[in-house]
Amino acid sequence: MREQPVTPELVAEHGLNEEEHQRIKEILGREMTFTELGIYSVMWSEHCSYKNSILLLKTLPRSGPNLLAEAGEENAGIVDIGDGRAVVFKIESHNHPSAVEPYQGAATGVGGILRDIFTMGARPIAALNSLRFGNPEDPKVRYLLNGVVRGIGDYGNSFGVPTVGGEIYFEDAYTTNCLVNAMAVGIVRTDRIARATASVVGSPVYVVGSRTGRDGIHGATFASEELSEKSEAKRPAVQIGDPFTEKLLLEATLEMIKRDLIVGIQDMGAAGITCSCSETAFAGGQGIEIDIAKVPVREEGMIPYETLLSESQERMLVIVKTGREEEVRAIFRKWELQAAKIGEVIGGGHFKVYENGELKSDIPAETLALGGGTPVYKREEQRPARLDQTQHFDFAAIPVPGDLCAVLMTLIGTPNIASKEWVYRQYDGMVRTNTAVNSGSDAAVLRIRKTRTALAMTTDGNGRYCFLNPRRGAQIAVAEAARNLICSGAAPLAVTNCLNFGNPYKPEMYYLFAECVRGMGEACRAFNTPVTGGNVSFYNEDPGRAVYPTPTIGMIGMIEDITHITTQWFKQTSDVIMLIGTSRDDLGASEYLKTIHSKITGDAPYLDLAEEKNVQQFVLAAIRAGLVNSAHDVSDGGLAVCLAECCITNPDGIFGCAIRLHSDIRADALWFGEAQSRIVISLVQDKQAAFEQLAAKHQVPLTVLGAVTADRFRIEHICDLDPRSMKETYYACLPKLMERTK
Repeated sequence: MREQPVTPELVAEHGLNEEEHQRIKEILGREMTFTELGIYSVMWSEHCSYKNSILLLKTLPRSGPNLLAEAGEENAGIVDIGDGRAVVFKIESHNHPSAVEPYQGAATGVGGILRDIFTMGARPIAALNSLRFGNPEDPKVRYLLNGVVRGIGDYGNSFGVPTVGGEIYFEDAYTTNCLVNAMAVGIVRTDRIARATASVVGSPVYVVGSRTGRDGIHGATFASEELSEKSEAKRPAVQIGDPFTEKLLLEATLEMIKRDLIVGIQDMGAAGITCSCSETAFAGGQGIEIDIAKVPVREEGMIPYETLLSESQERMLVIVKTGREEEVRAIFRKWELQAAKIGEVIGGGHFKVYENGELKSDIPAETLALGGGTPVYKREEQRPARLDQTQHFDFAAIPVPGDLCAVLMTLIGTPNIASKEWVYRQYDGMVRTNTAVNSGSDAAVLRIRKTRTALAMTTDGNGRYCFLNPRRGAQIAVAEAARNLICSGAAPLAVTNCLNFGNPYKPEMYYLFAECVRGMGEACRAFNTPVTGGNVSFYNEDPGRAVYPTPTIGMIGMIEDITHITTQWFKQTSDVIMLIGTSRDDLGASEYLKTIHSKITGDAPYLDLAEEKNVQQFVLAAIRAGLVNSAHDVSDGGLAVCLAECCITNPDGIFGCAIRLHSDIRADALWFGEAQSRIVISLVQDKQAAFEQLAAKHQVPLTVLGAVTADRFRIEHICDLDPRSMKETYYACLPKLMERTK
């Protein structure tokens, strides 16, 4: 790459429109240099500036009594959990890189989110993910799935963090644009929280970790455009990860923070040195001056433009306390990592870049930083006309199948419902030995060492719901995440989110985005789970179609006593099985409707947030009272699938059940409808009276369904199955599909 004169054509090639070009010239009082064009192109890209989403994101509940930082203030959300500890967590997307290079795209997504956690002084304790792919019958989809899963597993396993939970959906809408959302969770002492700030003039500025190369240049702008046939040529915008170096960087970073050697620290993710310098300077109310020639590089002939924009992995920007430089260098020598002084904090609020004394860029840091002077837009909204048709679909035209038992067997063998063990067995979920509940139950649970408490965590979302009703679909994503935590014995604490959508310049797409944000905000306020931060990923579409609007909710919850940890599977025969909540004649957007009738239509399931919260509070109270042996939320596939999973997912054995279902609603809606605010629990018969009294106190509807049995899965006289054959079907789906990739 070479420096060249800045022309309107070159500005357009960098993704800036003419209005933005003129605004930059007004800010600088002159035309940009080539280096400055590169800086503004990444920092004003959607990926870094959130210019089309920030106004809506600010409407979300962003503060709460236990939050130690509001959303956007730090690298990740941080919540006080007592005893001088806090939990740090965040979720982010790596969609476009994974679509063109699935292994490295997914691996570096994991690496980046882990750095967001330990830059705050927290030791990562868990990783989760949320994945979306097209139809797995497609060989390209299986290639993407295989690469993404290997990338996640190899990076997390090598780094030494347990990957304990997540979700995977398969829908045609994700065929070209797979979604790869990575979440990480860490624990930090509240007196060792590190901040992303450059607040003290004269403080030395260091780049630490790996050397800088040309990988990942313009990764942020690559993530801010639609995929096309040309995207394959942008593989250089996909970074290359090294989990072993990241492990060393983790230990060096935590040691440096523990010894109180720094003013601030920032991960080098999107836009690399440019983003970390400008954002820490803005956060500290100061400026930063660097000599780009002092950055350790691994390739010859790199110009400032390339070094500033590189997204090479396993790097940090560190603002060192004056006089403590040698101590920092000694720590990094011990861990065999680079630590190079490249500049210092200055007054005046500018981000200045020199190369061997020659000024290459001089920009007010405020104009580059999220929350500062970056552009802010409110795009046009237009409700898609298709919603008028789909939301009023007449289900009387759908026949009730004659063999509901056969339908059940079909559903538990479909990719969206069947076990994802093929995926999570490639992840080490037990490293560090804190995992109490691994993948395969409603939520993952990790014990907090030296306490009687535990953390539960989950990722949830259903793009099909949001496609058919964006506002309610987003509410359901929050509600189901909270319900999964409740079923694990945890009280929900806070939310992080990853919002995956198409092109925001298209009015119908922006409507879907705006409605999802509004629905998410309403649900988070209802459950008192503030949003601590997250990520917006636009442009997830190709010339043919966009992905479903997919807000992914990452949620954490607190278990006060580890004796309250609860799992989804039945535990013993003769236990009473009960349904909490109300079943409704509600088939819209269901997996049943898609799989059996080949229709994606109707409205998203009915949801009343007050009703949902009441159900959740009752179940948590019952768990804490010691009345519940198992709890599993009714979601994809409906009540019959939920019961099947309770019988066949216990790692210690298989159970059956004897169920009675009586209702005025149509049979397929009762069995397979995905009505919300329902939970199946099992309990010892001797505790049934106390359980019913507590339900009456909470005014929650209860239905006695039947009992846990030893060897048959029976629903009325209609269905009589061997749970062993059900388990084989449930666990065989993905392995059989993936066997075809060899």
